[in-house]
Amino acid sequence: MDFAAFLAPDGWLMTSGGPRYLQLSQHIRSAVESGQLKVNDPLPSERDIAFLTDLSRVTVRKAVAELVRDGIIVQRRGSGSFIASRRVEQSLSTLTSFTDDMKRRGMTVTSTWLERGIFDPSPEEVFALGLTHDERVARIARLRSAEDRPLAIERATLPRSILPDPDVITTSLYAVLAEDGNRPVRAIQRISAANVNAADATLLGVGTGAAGLHIERISFLKTGRAVERTLSIYRGDAYDFVAEMTTA
Repeated sequence: MDFAAFLAPDGWLMTSGGPRYLQLSQHIRSAVESGQLKVNDPLPSERDIAFLTDLSRVTVRKAVAELVRDGIIVQRRGSGSFIASRRVEQSLSTLTSFTDDMKRRGMTVTSTWLERGIFDPSPEEVFALGLTHDERVARIARLRSAEDRPLAIERATLPRSILPDPDVITTSLYAVLAEDGNRPVRAIQRISAANVNAADATLLGVGTGAAGLHIERISFLKTGRAVERTLSIYRGDAYDFVAEMTTA
């Protein structure tokens, strides 16, 4: 990045464009959104930005503070300011698939298969899915990524009667279930803090013991039948879960 050209004020600063610190923060924000500035790219020091933009240090500091507040940049003690990893917000009020959710954001989704097949259920799976003693289950486990960035590991279990052949899944599990009229319509989800173990940390590209979100979800059909149990681990530095609440 040629910051001398990028920050030259004649290319973006306007006399009628509002407060100068907001124009500077928007200029940097737009470069991040367009991909001109990428995750972990370093920014010049506040003093250098002030020199290149011909703005005061106070103005630059206000612009940087706004970008830090909005999660656009991150400041590392002794190292400077860097473009922050893009966080993903997921609503807790709507039951969606990972694939659908990322595509709505315009993000490219990829999956790496870790496991899929037909198995005898564990006692926990029997209880969660209300299985009989002779039923078998389909298990699928995938590393889910968006824009080539690993975000989560999802491990799902379904009754074999619901998913007879796990190999038919290419991208979206819920798309396959919808074809047979078995897409879940509601779910109970439990989220807890967790430290990522060594094996999962390697897959997610984080350090062993890094902060993560452990999610257990049981999904149901309209009839009330439980058809999916999912155990997932999400990167704590990349995912936010958001819930809308109203008064009773």
